[in-house]
Amino acid sequence: MGSQGPNVRFRKVQSFKTEYAHTTITQYESERSGMQVVVADREGPKINGYFTLATEIFDDSGAPHTLEHLVFMGSKSYHYKGLLDKLASRAYGTTNAWTATDHTAYTLETAGWEGFAQTLPVYLEHLVVPTITDAACLTEVHHINGEGDDAGVVYSEMQGVQYTSSELMDIRAKRLLYPENVGFRYETGGMMEALRVLTPEKIRDFHRKMYQPRNMCVIIVGEVDHDHLLRILDDFEESIQDDIPPLDAPFKRPWIESAQPPPLKETIIETVEFPEEDESIGDMVVGFFGPNCTDVVETSALNILLTYLCGSSVAVLENIMVEKEELASSVSYSWEARPNSVIWFQPTGVATEKLSFVEQRLINLLKEVASKPLDMTYLNECIQRERRQVKAQAEESESFYSNNIITDYLFGSRDGSTLKDLANLGEYDILEKWTDEQWRNFLRKWISDAHHVSILGKPSLELATKLKEVEIARIEKRKQELGPEGLEKLRQRLDEAKAQNEIEIPASVLEKWQVPAAESIHFINSQTARSGLARKLGVRQNSAQKAIDQASPGSPLFVQFEDVPTNFVYITIHVGTSQVPVKYKPLLPLLSDNFFNTHIKRGGKLVDFEHVVMELEKDTVSYSLEGGSKVGDTESFLIRVQVEPDKYATAIEWIRTMMFDSVFDVTRLKATVAKQLADIPEAKRDGRVMANEVEMAIHNEASSLLVAKRTLVKAVYLRRIKKLLEKDPDIVLSWFEELRKSLFTFENLRVLVTADVSNSKLPDPVKTWDILSKSLDTGAEDINPITKPYTLLNDEGRSPGSIGAIIIPMKAIDSSYSVSSGKGLTSFSDPAIPALLVAMQYLETVEGTLWNAVRGNGLAYGVYFAKELDGGYLHFKVYRSPQASKAIIAARDAISALVNGAVAFEKPMIEGAISQLVMTIADDQATMAMTAMQNYIIGAVRGLEPDYNTRLLAKVRAVTVEDIKKAMKTWLLPMFEPGKSNVVVCCAHVMVEKIDEELRELGYKTQVKELSDFHDDYGLKAPDGEEEGEDDEDDDDDDDDEDESEGSDDSEGDN
Repeated sequence: MGSQGPNVRFRKVQSFKTEYAHTTITQYESERSGMQVVVADREGPKINGYFTLATEIFDDSGAPHTLEHLVFMGSKSYHYKGLLDKLASRAYGTTNAWTATDHTAYTLETAGWEGFAQTLPVYLEHLVVPTITDAACLTEVHHINGEGDDAGVVYSEMQGVQYTSSELMDIRAKRLLYPENVGFRYETGGMMEALRVLTPEKIRDFHRKMYQPRNMCVIIVGEVDHDHLLRILDDFEESIQDDIPPLDAPFKRPWIESAQPPPLKETIIETVEFPEEDESIGDMVVGFFGPNCTDVVETSALNILLTYLCGSSVAVLENIMVEKEELASSVSYSWEARPNSVIWFQPTGVATEKLSFVEQRLINLLKEVASKPLDMTYLNECIQRERRQVKAQAEESESFYSNNIITDYLFGSRDGSTLKDLANLGEYDILEKWTDEQWRNFLRKWISDAHHVSILGKPSLELATKLKEVEIARIEKRKQELGPEGLEKLRQRLDEAKAQNEIEIPASVLEKWQVPAAESIHFINSQTARSGLARKLGVRQNSAQKAIDQASPGSPLFVQFEDVPTNFVYITIHVGTSQVPVKYKPLLPLLSDNFFNTHIKRGGKLVDFEHVVMELEKDTVSYSLEGGSKVGDTESFLIRVQVEPDKYATAIEWIRTMMFDSVFDVTRLKATVAKQLADIPEAKRDGRVMANEVEMAIHNEASSLLVAKRTLVKAVYLRRIKKLLEKDPDIVLSWFEELRKSLFTFENLRVLVTADVSNSKLPDPVKTWDILSKSLDTGAEDINPITKPYTLLNDEGRSPGSIGAIIIPMKAIDSSYSVSSGKGLTSFSDPAIPALLVAMQYLETVEGTLWNAVRGNGLAYGVYFAKELDGGYLHFKVYRSPQASKAIIAARDAISALVNGAVAFEKPMIEGAISQLVMTIADDQATMAMTAMQNYIIGAVRGLEPDYNTRLLAKVRAVTVEDIKKAMKTWLLPMFEPGKSNVVVCCAHVMVEKIDEELRELGYKTQVKELSDFHDDYGLKAPDGEEEGEDDEDDDDDDDDEDESEGSDDSEGDN
C-alpha cells in the first residue's frame, strides 16, 4: 500500500507512524498540478474523505458558500444535478460540505474502500470543472418567487442565522479585529442583502481563482489502497489538464501570501443588540489574538492554559464566576486556528444588566491569575489529562486527523515539516518542563496584558419588532413595484430554471457504476462476554467469555464486556428511571449537572467539590453523565467514565462514591439551579428545539423523562426550586435523597465495559465490581425491564389527529421549523420495518424525492423522518424553512405521486437507499467503542439476536416496489393527513398568517399558541404566601405571550 506505481506523477513527500495510535500518515504531492494528498491509515469500516480548498474572499457576497452548493449541480462530463450524490449513495456513501471562513471542505464518507474509489474521480471533477449554470444559481443561491418572497437554498440558510445573537456578535467582532484587506473580516456564508445581488459571473470568477488542484488537499482517513488511489488521481489529472491553469501560472497562496492583521492598538468594548422578546439574559464574547497555529508547543500550551482557566468547575474562571459568584451559567472557550489565532472566552447566561460588569470581572480575574503563582500541581495534571485525551481522540475520532491535517494544509509548511508534528506528542514533554514564570509570561503575552475586543450582546424586543416591520414593508414595496405581471414573470423564470436543473438522470448512466459488494466493508469485530445477571441474555463461546469465566468471580451485578484492542477502558453505567416518582423527574437535570460536581464524604470527613473534580480529572481520561439516547433508551441516563487500564478499579470506586457518598449541598444545588435558569432564554430562542419540546408535551405522559426534562418545564419548575431552596432547603435535599434511593439499586443498574479483555489487559475484570456491589442490596433475582417508549404515549400520542396544527410565533427566529407526528411501530421485530426503512431512505436520499421537492425548490434547508422504530410514532421534520407549510405540502405531494403511480420508482435510487442503510450500520460501528456500544444496544437494550442487522439487511434487499408503496401509504402519508396527524410549527411572527392559512387549507384545525402555554410545574406550586404571578418575574416574555395569545387562540435528525 505504500509506494506509487512507476508511471504515476505523484511524489511521496513523507510517511510516518504516529507513536500514540495505530495510524500511519502519508503525504503525496502531484508533480503535474501541485495537488496535495494526505492519507491517515487506520482500521475500521469507514473511509472519510475531506477535499479541502483554501478559500479567501474580501466581501460578504457569500460566493464561497454558494459553491458549496453549486458544485453538486453537475460537472463537465456529467450535466446532471444530483448524479454525484446518487452515485455516492449507491456506493455505501454520503456527501456533504461546509464553508468556514478560511476554507471549504467537501466530504465523502463510505463504508469500504471500493465505494470510495468508485466515487472519488467523479467527485473531484465536480469540484474542479462544475457547470455553475445561471439556472442553478437562481434556485440554489437566491431568487424571488411568484409571491414576491425571497428564497433559494443558500439564502434560506443564511436567513435562519443572520439575526441570531451569535451571528450578529461574530460579524461585529470580525469587523473590529480585522481591517478591510484581511479575509477573516468577512461573512463567507453571505449576508442576505449581498446574496440578493450576487451574480453568477462573480461566483464563476471566484471558482476560477480558488478551485485549482494546486489549492486543494485530498485528505483521506481509513483503510486506503495507496496504489489504487494514486492511479485514480493520476487519471483524473489527465482528464482535466486542459481545464486548469499551468503550474507556472501566477498564483498567490491564500492566507499565507496575503496581508496579515495588525496587532490590536487598543481594547474595544461594544454593545450589539439582537432581536429577542425575553430581554433578561444577554450574550458576550471576548477575543484576543493568539499564537501561530502551526507552532505546536504554543498551541498546546494555549489548550492547557485555557483548560486551567475554564475547563471545569474547579478552573479559576468557572469556579469564581459560575460556581461562587453566579455571574454566568458557564465560561466556555475556544480558539480559531490561524497564523494569528483568535482566542475566545464566552460567559453564557449573563443577566443583561450585568454584561458590562461581567466583562470587566473576567478581565480582572485574568490579570489576577497572571499576577501571582499558578497552581503548578493542577497545571501539570492538566498537561497529563490533555495528553490522555489526545490519545483517546486519535483512537476514537477520524476528525482528530482531518482537523489537524486541514489546519496544516491551510497554514503549515508545504515541505511537510509541520505535518510531521503529528508523529508524536513531544510538545507535552516540553511543556512539563515549563516553569511558573514561563506559563505566566505566556498568559500575560497573549491574554491578560493584551488588548482585546469584547462584544456585549443585548436582547431587544424593540429590535425584534422593528426588523419584522422593516421586512414586511420591504417585501410589500417589492410586490407593488413588480405588480401581478412582474410576479408572474418571476414565477415563470423560476419554473424554467427548475426545469433546466431537473433533467432526469438515465438509469443507464447510474448503472455504469456497480453497487460494491458488502464484503468489501471491513467491520470492526467486538466479542461479547457477560457476567452476573447479564448471563441471562445468553453466553457466547469466544475468547472474551473464556477470559471472564476464568477470572475471579464477583457479585451477580449485570455486566456486559465488549472485547476490542483498545488502549483504554470505557465504562458505562446504564441507569433506568422507571422507579423514580413522577414528581421528582424534573430534578434529574439538576442531578445530572451535580453528579460529578458536588462534595463527598470520605473517612468521616467532608471533601469539597473542587478536590473531587481535581482528583477525577487526575484519574480519568473523561467522565460524564448524559442522556440514555446513546443506547436507544431515552428513559434512562448513562454514567460514563474512560480510563487507562491501570485505573479500572479506581474508576469503579469513583462511580460508587458519587452514587452513595456524595453530599447534596444547598450551596452547590443553588449554583446548579442558577446556571440552568440562566440557560433557559437561549434554549427558548431555538426554533427546532422548541418545536420538538411542544411535540413531546402534547403526545407523551408527564412521566416520560423526555417530557420532564424539557426547557419549558425548567422555566417554571426551577424558579420554584430556587425559592424553595431559600425557604425550606431541607425538603429539597430530602427529595434528592429519595431520588438517589430510587435510582441506584442493584436491579436498576446495567454495566457495559469495553476493553481489551481477551489479551488480559483488564485486571480482575469481574471481581473488581464488588467495589460497587458492596453498597447495593444484591438480593434481587431480576433486573428492572427497560421502559418501551410507546408505553409512555398519552391518548393523543397513541392516536394523533385531534389537536391539528399548533403554530408558535417566536421573535428570536427568522425562519420556521415543524414536526408532523403520526402513528408508528412499537417493535424492532415488526415485519413492516424493512419496507418502511427503505421507503424513508428512498425519500430522503440526497437529490432524491424530498430533496428535489423541498430543498431543490428553496422551501427548506432540510426535511427528514425521525426513524424511531419502536416508539409508537413517526415524525416528519422541516428544518429552517421560509414557510414550513409549503415544505409540508410539497413533501406530501411528492410522496403521494409515488404511491399513486404518477411518478415511477427508480431502480438505481432503490439500490442507493439500500446502500444507505448499509452505511448507517457502518456509521454505528465506525470505531471500537461505537461497535461495542452497538452490540450492547442490540443485545441488552433491544433484546435482539446478535445477527439482527445481518438478517435485517437481507430482508431489506428483498423489499419490492409494492412493499415500499404499501409502507408509504400505511405509515408515511398519514403524517400529512388531518385527523391522523398533528403538526407543531415554530416560526417568525411575520410567517404566522401565511402558515396558518395554508395549514387550514390542508384541512388542519389551527391554534396559535405561545411557548408559555406548554410550561409544566409537575405539581410543584409556588411557595406559600407568594402570588403565582411572581413566577413570571424572571421570564419577561410570559406576560407579552399571554396578552398576544388571548386574541389569536381561536385562529394552533447526524450526513
